Amino acid sequence: MMVGSQCLVAFRNSSGEIHAYTSPVSSYATQLTEGALSFNVPRIEAEYSNNEFIIFATLQLPAGRTSFNQAWQNGAVSGQALTAHTQSGDNMRSFGSVDFANGELGGGGSSVTSRQRRRNVHGVLNAVSWGVLMPMGAVFARYLKVFKAANPAWFYIHVACQTSAYIVGVAGWGTGLKLGSDSTGIEFTTHRNIGITLFCLGTLQVFALLLRPKPDHKYRLYWNIYHHAVGYAVISLSIANVYKGFDALNGQKNWKRAYTGVIIAIGAIAVLLEAFTWFIVIKRKKTDSNKHTQNGTNGTVNPYGNGTHQQA
Repeated sequence: MMVGSQCLVAFRNSSGEIHAYTSPVSSYATQLTEGALSFNVPRIEAEYSNNEFIIFATLQLPAGRTSFNQAWQNGAVSGQALTAHTQSGDNMRSFGSVDFANGELGGGGSSVTSRQRRRNVHGVLNAVSWGVLMPMGAVFARYLKVFKAANPAWFYIHVACQTSAYIVGVAGWGTGLKLGSDSTGIEFTTHRNIGITLFCLGTLQVFALLLRPKPDHKYRLYWNIYHHAVGYAVISLSIANVYKGFDALNGQKNWKRAYTGVIIAIGAIAVLLEAFTWFIVIKRKKTDSNKHTQNGTNGTVNPYGNGTHQQA
């Protein structure tokens, strides 16, 4: 949750002097290099006393707002470089809120928690829709139709999965846009661009379903090529973007492992069904070939009835 923070930094450098400066955090790989903040800081200095750093600064707050979230951290110094703080204990509880108008402090960090909750909702909606339902719908379409008894049920299951995935995915996409507009200074460009691409391709697939030609139509072959190509592109981009989202949710390793397990399970099922499908298709071809050969032989030997009478 540190991405987007506007930091006041102080440390003792290699020459023993205390250096105080400002640093915006734009990524999780930040080294807190010196830079201007989103608001003006005309004065900043620091002192070290009783094993503590105290930072003094003048802040020019944005117009119309006095209450902000705040966080405080400490970490080791290596030469002139600052290293990451500990990811446990008090370091993960050192946030709250401050109102500069009346000096009131809050320890709950409710706004930060609310943003994190929206990020989690965004992640769950997109992982379930684009990342799980879309691949499942493709599996149903490819492997159920090999069974004659499943026709046309496989089609309705496929449509139900893909339509549900699209509806839930659009909701997740909308929460992502809202998060982006509320998180000034936080950018996940690749994740955002893939998300926009997925929304466009998914919308095209929905409209293509409404324009699907009949099976015997002369353009049905071209429609099938388009539908399969776009469909597999959406699934590939969806899975890739879910992992991009997990990277944005830094620290959510359990979710990433769980999703990886789901994808491995779907992939394993697809491999088994692919082998079974080829087995069924080859078996049917052999059966049809035997029936054709048998009917052809019977017709040649005895096309008019008794073979002896024919010869006479």
